[in-house]
Amino acid sequence: MSSDVRFTDFKSDKQPTWCPGCGDFGTMNGMMKALAETGNDPDNTFVVAGIGCSGKIGTYMHSYALHGVHGRALPVGIGVKMANPDLEVMVAGGDGDGYSIGAGHFIHAVRRNVDMSYVVMDNRIYGLTKGQASPTSREDFETGTTPDGPQQPPVNPKALALASGATFIAQSFSSNSQRHAEIVQQAIEHDGFGFVNVYSPCVTFNDVDTYDYFRDTIVDLDETDHDSNNRDQAKDKILESDKEYMGVLYQDEDSVPFEKREGVEGSMAEIPDGAPEGAMDLVREFY
Repeated sequence: MSSDVRFTDFKSDKQPTWCPGCGDFGTMNGMMKALAETGNDPDNTFVVAGIGCSGKIGTYMHSYALHGVHGRALPVGIGVKMANPDLEVMVAGGDGDGYSIGAGHFIHAVRRNVDMSYVVMDNRIYGLTKGQASPTSREDFETGTTPDGPQQPPVNPKALALASGATFIAQSFSSNSQRHAEIVQQAIEHDGFGFVNVYSPCVTFNDVDTYDYFRDTIVDLDETDHDSNNRDQAKDKILESDKEYMGVLYQDEDSVPFEKREGVEGSMAEIPDGAPEGAMDLVREFY
């Protein structure tokens, strides 16, 4: 890994087609800065993206990348990490991809604790399909398909992660570029599954959860006495309904990643050709 890589080295030659002002611009820039700051470079980085506006991120970043099917970005990322544990694997998605169709994969990725990072661009709406309510939309959020609001309580992804045994839970705001990059960097450096929920406003379809709203309501945990190693404190912060927090909510400093726990090492590319001795006899036994 190179020590003189700049975040611009992670930029591809493709120009983003997101709406002007979209929060995903800031989210992606912070991801690239964090990768560079942690000593990674495009040659050892693999970015997996889901479906949605955020799904384009692998095209705009210069690295190994794969655009997965809807809700399946995490299992793809886990597969990449198991195939080559030496790669820095980062999965990117949106609140629809991660907390709706991909919710089951999210829970199990959290509990497996594979050493990778997951950055979710949470704009509380379906942006790619033109403005329907998402799993994190407010109960009274009016859209063309939910004129009276979805009438369901929004999913709390941090609570879901904590209940699933997460070892790193954080939240950031795409507009605060320095703090966002720092938080993603902490997720990358964590030994285990680093989950970051990013407030990434949709300027086209969501006129409620705006940049101004988050600037006025976000509380930076670095400016409080919050102890991120204290699970009870993390639970209290995560379940507060009247505040939006930024920073590391919870980190288990004794986390043991899946690969270390299960003895996964070495790239599958280094496995010699041919079936292991006795493998075909085992196959024939059950034929």
